[in-house]
Amino acid sequence: MTLTANWSYPTAIRFGAGRISELPEACVAAGIKNPLLVTDKGLASLPITQSTLDIMAKAGLGRAIFADVDPNPNEINVAAGLEVYRAGQHDGVVAFGGGSGLDLAKMLAFMTGQTRPLWDFEDIDDWWTRADAQAIDPIVAVPTTAGTGSEVGRASVITNSQTAEKKIIFHPKLLPSVVICDPELTVGMPKFITAGTGMDAFAHCLEAYCSPHYHPMSQGIALEGMRLVKDYLPQAFSDGNNLEARAQMMSAAAMGATAFQKGLGAIHALSHPLGAMYHTHHGTTNAVVMLPVLRANRPAIETRISAAADYLGIDGGFDGFYDFVAALITQLDIPPTLTALGVTDPDIDAVVRAALTDPSAGGNPVEMTYDNTKSLLQSCL
Repeated sequence: MTLTANWSYPTAIRFGAGRISELPEACVAAGIKNPLLVTDKGLASLPITQSTLDIMAKAGLGRAIFADVDPNPNEINVAAGLEVYRAGQHDGVVAFGGGSGLDLAKMLAFMTGQTRPLWDFEDIDDWWTRADAQAIDPIVAVPTTAGTGSEVGRASVITNSQTAEKKIIFHPKLLPSVVICDPELTVGMPKFITAGTGMDAFAHCLEAYCSPHYHPMSQGIALEGMRLVKDYLPQAFSDGNNLEARAQMMSAAAMGATAFQKGLGAIHALSHPLGAMYHTHHGTTNAVVMLPVLRANRPAIETRISAAADYLGIDGGFDGFYDFVAALITQLDIPPTLTALGVTDPDIDAVVRAALTDPSAGGNPVEMTYDNTKSLLQSCL
Protein backbone atom coordinates (compact mmCIF):
# COMPACT_ATOMS: atom_id res chain seq x y z
CA MET A 1 0.00 0.00 0.00
CA THR A 2 1.30 3.45 -0.94
CA LEU A 3 0.62 5.86 1.91
CA THR A 4 0.92 9.37 0.48
CA ALA A 5 -1.51 12.24 1.04
CA ASN A 6 -1.94 15.96 1.59
CA TRP A 7 -4.14 16.84 4.56
CA SER A 8 -5.41 20.22 5.77
CA TYR A 9 -6.62 18.96 9.16
CA PRO A 10 -5.61 19.87 11.81
CA THR A 11 -3.03 21.82 9.79
CA ALA A 12 -1.33 21.46 6.40
CA ILE A 13 0.33 18.02 6.41
CA ARG A 14 2.49 16.55 3.64
CA PHE A 15 2.40 12.83 4.38
CA GLY A 16 4.45 10.15 2.66
CA ALA A 17 7.83 8.54 2.20
CA GLY A 18 10.52 10.81 0.76
CA ARG A 19 8.59 14.02 1.28
CA ILE A 20 11.38 15.59 3.33
CA SER A 21 12.57 16.72 -0.13
CA GLU A 22 9.66 19.18 -0.06
CA LEU A 23 11.04 21.05 2.95
CA PRO A 24 12.01 24.14 0.90
CA GLU A 25 8.45 24.34 -0.49
CA ALA A 26 7.08 23.99 3.03
CA CYS A 27 9.25 26.86 4.23
CA VAL A 28 8.03 29.04 1.37
CA ALA A 29 4.42 28.16 2.19
CA ALA A 30 5.03 29.14 5.82
CA GLY A 31 6.75 32.39 4.85
CA ILE A 32 10.18 31.38 6.16
CA LYS A 33 13.28 32.59 4.29
CA ASN A 34 15.98 32.11 6.94
CA PRO A 35 15.07 29.09 9.07
CA LEU A 36 16.80 27.72 12.13
CA LEU A 37 16.60 23.93 12.29
CA VAL A 38 16.08 22.92 15.91
CA THR A 39 16.64 19.37 17.06
CA ASP A 40 18.02 17.43 20.04
CA LYS A 41 21.61 16.51 20.84
CA GLY A 42 21.20 12.88 19.82
CA LEU A 43 19.88 13.69 16.35
CA ALA A 44 22.23 16.54 15.48
CA SER A 45 24.97 14.46 13.87
CA LEU A 46 22.83 11.68 12.37
CA PRO A 47 22.57 11.27 8.58
CA ILE A 48 18.86 12.20 8.45
CA THR A 49 19.65 15.55 10.05
CA GLN A 50 22.67 16.26 7.90
CA SER A 51 20.78 15.36 4.71
CA THR A 52 17.95 17.67 5.78
CA LEU A 53 20.45 20.50 6.28
CA ASP A 54 21.79 19.72 2.79
CA ILE A 55 18.26 20.11 1.37
CA MET A 56 17.94 23.47 3.10
CA ALA A 57 21.34 24.68 1.92
CA LYS A 58 20.75 23.60 -1.69
CA ALA A 59 17.53 25.65 -1.72
CA GLY A 60 19.30 28.76 -0.42
CA LEU A 61 17.86 28.46 3.09
CA GLY A 62 21.22 28.07 4.83
CA ARG A 63 22.06 25.23 7.20
CA ALA A 64 21.72 26.87 10.60
CA ILE A 65 21.11 24.40 13.43
CA PHE A 66 20.52 24.55 17.18
CA ALA A 67 20.73 21.25 19.05
CA ASP A 68 21.42 22.12 22.69
CA VAL A 69 18.14 20.52 23.70
CA ASP A 70 17.79 18.19 26.69
CA PRO A 71 15.52 15.10 26.65
CA ASN A 72 13.15 17.07 28.88
CA PRO A 73 13.72 20.60 27.50
CA ASN A 74 13.80 23.45 29.98
CA GLU A 75 13.91 27.23 30.16
CA ILE A 76 17.74 27.15 30.01
CA ASN A 77 17.52 25.49 26.59
CA VAL A 78 14.95 28.10 25.54
CA ALA A 79 17.23 30.98 26.56
CA ALA A 80 20.24 29.47 24.77
CA GLY A 81 18.19 28.84 21.65
CA LEU A 82 16.79 32.36 21.61
CA GLU A 83 20.33 33.77 21.62
CA VAL A 84 21.19 31.73 18.53
CA TYR A 85 17.85 32.49 16.87
CA ARG A 86 18.12 36.25 17.33
CA ALA A 87 21.83 36.41 16.49
CA GLY A 88 21.14 34.66 13.19
CA GLN A 89 18.17 36.95 12.46
CA HIS A 90 16.03 33.90 11.73
CA ASP A 91 12.42 34.32 10.73
CA GLY A 92 11.07 30.87 11.53
CA VAL A 93 12.00 27.40 12.72
CA VAL A 94 12.19 23.93 11.26
CA ALA A 95 11.21 21.81 14.25
CA PHE A 96 12.98 18.51 13.62
CA GLY A 97 12.94 15.43 15.82
CA GLY A 98 10.97 13.88 18.62
CA GLY A 99 8.92 15.66 21.25
CA SER A 100 11.85 17.44 22.88
CA GLY A 101 13.17 19.00 19.68
CA LEU A 102 9.70 19.91 18.43
CA ASP A 103 8.63 21.47 21.73
CA LEU A 104 11.81 23.51 22.09
CA ALA A 105 11.64 24.74 18.49
CA LYS A 106 8.06 25.88 18.93
CA MET A 107 9.09 27.84 22.02
CA LEU A 108 11.79 29.71 20.10
CA ALA A 109 9.30 30.80 17.44
CA PHE A 110 6.86 31.76 20.19
CA MET A 111 9.17 33.58 22.60
CA THR A 112 11.37 35.51 20.17
CA GLY A 113 8.99 38.49 20.10
CA GLN A 114 7.48 38.31 23.58
CA THR A 115 8.33 40.70 26.41
CA ARG A 116 6.88 38.67 29.30
CA PRO A 117 8.62 35.68 30.94
CA LEU A 118 8.01 32.18 29.59
CA TRP A 119 6.03 31.00 32.61
CA ASP A 120 3.49 33.81 32.13
CA PHE A 121 2.06 31.76 29.23
CA GLU A 122 1.41 28.54 31.10
CA ASP A 123 -1.77 26.69 30.11
CA ILE A 124 -3.87 28.15 32.92
CA ASP A 125 -7.21 29.85 32.28
CA ASP A 126 -6.69 32.37 29.46
CA TRP A 127 -3.01 33.14 30.11
CA TRP A 128 -2.29 32.51 26.42
CA THR A 129 -4.02 35.81 25.62
CA ARG A 130 -1.11 37.60 27.30
CA ALA A 131 1.07 36.81 24.29
CA ASP A 132 1.59 39.16 21.35
CA ALA A 133 0.22 36.90 18.61
CA GLN A 134 1.70 39.06 15.85
CA ALA A 135 5.21 38.47 17.25
CA ILE A 136 5.09 34.67 16.89
CA ASP A 137 7.24 33.40 14.02
CA PRO A 138 6.14 30.55 11.70
CA ILE A 139 6.90 26.89 12.35
CA VAL A 140 7.48 23.98 9.98
CA ALA A 141 7.48 20.67 11.86
CA VAL A 142 9.22 17.47 10.80
CA PRO A 143 8.70 14.60 13.27
CA THR A 144 11.31 11.84 13.35
CA THR A 145 9.49 9.71 15.90
CA ALA A 146 5.90 8.50 16.05
CA GLY A 147 4.57 9.34 19.47
CA THR A 148 4.23 12.82 20.93
CA GLY A 149 2.28 14.34 18.06
CA SER A 150 3.77 17.72 18.94
CA GLU A 151 3.87 18.43 15.21
CA VAL A 152 0.10 18.96 15.30
CA GLY A 153 -0.09 20.39 18.82
CA ARG A 154 -0.78 23.92 20.05
CA ALA A 155 1.44 23.60 23.10
CA SER A 156 4.93 22.72 24.30
CA VAL A 157 5.96 20.92 27.47
CA ILE A 158 8.87 22.72 29.11
CA THR A 159 10.49 21.72 32.41
CA ASN A 160 11.11 24.42 35.01
CA SER A 161 14.64 23.49 36.05
CA GLN A 162 14.32 25.40 39.34
CA THR A 163 11.22 23.60 40.58
CA ALA A 164 11.52 20.32 38.60
CA GLU A 165 8.00 20.81 37.24
CA LYS A 166 6.82 20.22 33.70
CA LYS A 167 4.79 23.17 32.45
CA ILE A 168 2.50 23.26 29.44
CA ILE A 169 2.86 26.46 27.41
CA PHE A 170 -0.15 26.99 25.14
CA HIS A 171 -1.05 29.27 22.27
CA PRO A 172 -3.13 28.57 19.14
CA LYS A 173 -0.30 29.88 16.93
CA LEU A 174 2.04 27.19 18.25
CA LEU A 175 0.31 24.89 15.78
CA PRO A 176 2.88 24.51 12.98
CA SER A 177 1.92 26.06 9.65
CA VAL A 178 3.16 23.05 7.66
CA VAL A 179 4.05 19.52 8.76
CA ILE A 180 6.10 16.99 6.82
CA CYS A 181 5.39 13.43 7.98
CA ASP A 182 7.99 11.28 6.22
CA PRO A 183 8.05 7.73 7.64
CA GLU A 184 11.49 7.13 6.15
CA LEU A 185 12.88 9.46 8.83
CA THR A 186 11.72 7.05 11.55
CA VAL A 187 13.34 3.92 10.13
CA GLY A 188 16.51 4.35 12.18
CA MET A 189 14.75 4.68 15.54
CA PRO A 190 16.09 2.30 18.21
CA LYS A 191 13.61 -0.31 19.38
CA PHE A 192 13.16 1.22 22.83
CA ILE A 193 12.31 4.59 21.25
CA THR A 194 9.87 2.94 18.84
CA ALA A 195 8.22 1.26 21.83
CA GLY A 196 8.15 4.28 24.12
CA THR A 197 6.96 6.79 21.55
CA GLY A 198 4.40 4.34 20.20
CA MET A 199 2.96 3.84 23.66
CA ASP A 200 2.87 7.62 24.09
CA ALA A 201 0.62 7.79 21.02
CA PHE A 202 -1.53 5.01 22.47
CA ALA A 203 -1.74 6.81 25.85
CA HIS A 204 -2.91 10.00 24.13
CA CYS A 205 -5.66 8.12 22.31
CA LEU A 206 -6.67 6.05 25.35
CA GLU A 207 -6.87 8.98 27.75
CA ALA A 208 -8.67 11.20 25.25
CA TYR A 209 -11.18 8.40 24.63
CA CYS A 210 -11.79 7.97 28.37
CA SER A 211 -11.95 11.66 29.23
CA PRO A 212 -15.42 12.72 30.44
CA HIS A 213 -15.32 15.97 28.48
CA TYR A 214 -17.54 16.40 25.41
CA HIS A 215 -15.74 16.31 22.08
CA PRO A 216 -17.18 13.67 19.72
CA MET A 217 -14.70 14.44 16.92
CA SER A 218 -11.78 13.71 19.23
CA GLN A 219 -13.58 10.61 20.48
CA GLY A 220 -13.69 9.12 17.00
CA ILE A 221 -10.09 10.03 16.20
CA ALA A 222 -8.91 8.50 19.48
CA LEU A 223 -10.68 5.22 18.79
CA GLU A 224 -9.17 4.79 15.32
CA GLY A 225 -5.77 5.89 16.65
CA MET A 226 -5.84 3.03 19.16
CA ARG A 227 -6.62 0.62 16.33
CA LEU A 228 -3.62 1.78 14.32
CA VAL A 229 -1.32 1.32 17.31
CA LYS A 230 -2.77 -2.13 18.02
CA ASP A 231 -2.26 -3.24 14.43
CA TYR A 232 1.03 -1.58 13.55
CA LEU A 233 3.18 -0.84 16.62
CA PRO A 234 4.19 -4.52 17.05
CA GLN A 235 5.16 -4.59 13.36
CA ALA A 236 7.21 -1.38 13.59
CA PHE A 237 8.90 -2.73 16.73
CA SER A 238 9.80 -6.11 15.25
CA ASP A 239 10.85 -4.74 11.84
CA GLY A 240 11.96 -1.14 11.89
CA ASN A 241 12.23 -1.11 8.10
CA ASN A 242 8.52 -1.82 7.62
CA LEU A 243 7.54 1.47 5.98
CA GLU A 244 3.80 0.82 6.09
CA ALA A 245 3.94 0.17 9.85
CA ARG A 246 6.12 3.26 10.32
CA ALA A 247 3.67 5.36 8.29
CA GLN A 248 0.62 4.10 10.15
CA MET A 249 2.33 4.89 13.47
CA MET A 250 3.07 8.44 12.27
CA SER A 251 -0.67 8.77 11.59
CA ALA A 252 -1.50 7.39 15.03
CA ALA A 253 0.84 9.89 16.67
CA ALA A 254 -0.77 12.85 14.92
CA MET A 255 -4.21 11.46 15.73
CA GLY A 256 -3.39 11.11 19.42
CA ALA A 257 -2.26 14.71 19.72
CA THR A 258 -5.33 15.88 17.82
CA ALA A 259 -7.62 13.79 20.01
CA PHE A 260 -6.25 14.96 23.35
CA GLN A 261 -7.89 18.33 22.88
CA LYS A 262 -10.64 16.37 24.65
CA GLY A 263 -8.40 15.90 27.67
CA LEU A 264 -5.81 13.58 29.16
CA GLY A 265 -5.78 12.00 32.61
CA ALA A 266 -3.85 10.29 35.38
CA ILE A 267 -1.35 8.60 33.05
CA HIS A 268 0.02 11.98 31.98
CA ALA A 269 -0.59 13.64 35.35
CA LEU A 270 1.83 11.09 36.83
CA SER A 271 4.33 10.88 33.99
CA HIS A 272 4.90 14.64 33.79
CA PRO A 273 6.28 15.05 37.33
CA LEU A 274 8.08 11.71 37.18
CA GLY A 275 9.87 12.80 34.02
CA ALA A 276 10.70 16.21 35.44
CA MET A 277 12.03 14.86 38.74
CA TYR A 278 13.63 11.58 37.66
CA HIS A 279 14.36 12.21 33.96
CA THR A 280 12.49 9.17 32.69
CA HIS A 281 11.48 8.82 29.05
CA HIS A 282 8.00 10.27 28.74
CA GLY A 283 6.34 7.67 26.54
CA THR A 284 7.90 4.77 28.40
CA THR A 285 6.72 6.25 31.70
CA ASN A 286 3.21 6.48 30.27
CA ALA A 287 3.35 2.79 29.41
CA VAL A 288 4.59 1.80 32.86
CA VAL A 289 1.75 3.55 34.71
CA MET A 290 -0.95 2.64 32.17
CA LEU A 291 -2.18 -0.62 33.70
CA PRO A 292 -2.48 0.75 37.26
CA VAL A 293 -4.41 3.75 35.90
CA LEU A 294 -6.76 1.47 33.97
CA ARG A 295 -7.43 -0.47 37.17
CA ALA A 296 -8.04 2.70 39.17
CA ASN A 297 -10.38 4.17 36.55
CA ARG A 298 -12.29 0.96 35.86
CA PRO A 299 -15.52 1.95 37.69
CA ALA A 300 -15.89 5.00 35.45
CA ILE A 301 -14.69 3.59 32.11
CA GLU A 302 -15.66 -0.09 32.00
CA THR A 303 -18.58 0.36 29.59
CA ARG A 304 -16.65 2.72 27.34
CA ILE A 305 -13.59 0.45 27.22
CA SER A 306 -15.82 -2.53 26.41
CA ALA A 307 -17.12 -0.62 23.39
CA ALA A 308 -13.54 0.16 22.35
CA ALA A 309 -12.62 -3.50 22.70
CA ASP A 310 -15.44 -4.41 20.31
CA TYR A 311 -14.18 -1.91 17.74
CA LEU A 312 -10.60 -3.13 18.11
CA GLY A 313 -11.61 -6.76 17.67
CA ILE A 314 -10.66 -7.71 21.23
CA ASP A 315 -12.82 -10.26 23.03
CA GLY A 316 -13.69 -10.02 26.70
CA GLY A 317 -14.74 -6.41 27.22
CA PHE A 318 -12.72 -4.44 29.77
CA ASP A 319 -10.76 -7.50 30.93
CA GLY A 320 -9.88 -8.41 27.36
CA PHE A 321 -8.72 -4.85 26.65
CA TYR A 322 -6.65 -4.82 29.85
CA ASP A 323 -5.03 -8.13 28.96
CA PHE A 324 -4.25 -6.82 25.46
CA VAL A 325 -2.48 -3.76 26.90
CA ALA A 326 -0.56 -5.95 29.36
CA ALA A 327 0.56 -8.26 26.55
CA LEU A 328 1.58 -5.32 24.34
CA ILE A 329 3.68 -3.79 27.11
CA THR A 330 5.43 -7.13 27.62
CA GLN A 331 5.96 -7.60 23.87
CA LEU A 332 7.60 -4.16 23.65
CA ASP A 333 10.02 -4.89 26.53
CA ILE A 334 8.58 -2.03 28.61
CA PRO A 335 9.73 -2.20 32.26
CA PRO A 336 6.93 -3.59 34.44
CA THR A 337 7.21 -1.00 37.24
CA LEU A 338 8.56 2.47 37.90
CA THR A 339 11.23 0.87 40.08
CA ALA A 340 12.40 -1.20 37.12
CA LEU A 341 12.39 2.00 35.05
CA GLY A 342 14.87 3.52 37.51
CA VAL A 343 12.58 5.48 39.82
CA THR A 344 13.88 4.22 43.15
CA ASP A 345 12.82 5.75 46.47
CA PRO A 346 10.81 8.61 44.93
CA ASP A 347 9.47 11.53 46.95
CA ILE A 348 5.90 10.23 47.03
CA ASP A 349 4.40 13.41 48.46
CA ALA A 350 6.11 15.66 45.91
CA VAL A 351 5.06 13.53 42.94
CA VAL A 352 1.46 13.28 44.17
CA ARG A 353 1.13 17.02 44.75
CA ALA A 354 2.62 17.78 41.35
CA ALA A 355 0.29 15.27 39.69
CA LEU A 356 -2.76 16.91 41.27
CA THR A 357 -1.78 20.33 39.89
CA ASP A 358 -0.91 19.02 36.44
CA PRO A 359 -3.41 20.19 33.78
CA SER A 360 -3.94 16.58 32.70
CA ALA A 361 -5.46 15.66 36.06
CA GLY A 362 -8.71 17.45 35.25
CA GLY A 363 -9.46 15.06 32.40
CA ASN A 364 -9.25 11.88 34.44
CA PRO A 365 -12.61 10.05 34.55
CA VAL A 366 -12.22 9.46 38.31
CA GLU A 367 -11.53 12.61 40.32
CA MET A 368 -7.92 12.59 41.48
CA THR A 369 -7.48 13.22 45.21
CA TYR A 370 -4.37 13.12 47.37
CA ASP A 371 -5.26 9.73 48.80
CA ASN A 372 -6.25 7.91 45.62
CA THR A 373 -3.33 9.41 43.69
CA LYS A 374 -0.89 8.32 46.38
CA SER A 375 -2.31 4.78 46.26
CA LEU A 376 -2.10 4.84 42.48
CA LEU A 377 1.54 5.95 42.50
CA GLN A 378 2.47 3.31 45.06
CA SER A 379 0.86 0.64 42.91
CA CYS A 380 3.19 1.65 40.06
CA LEU A 381 6.34 0.99 42.11
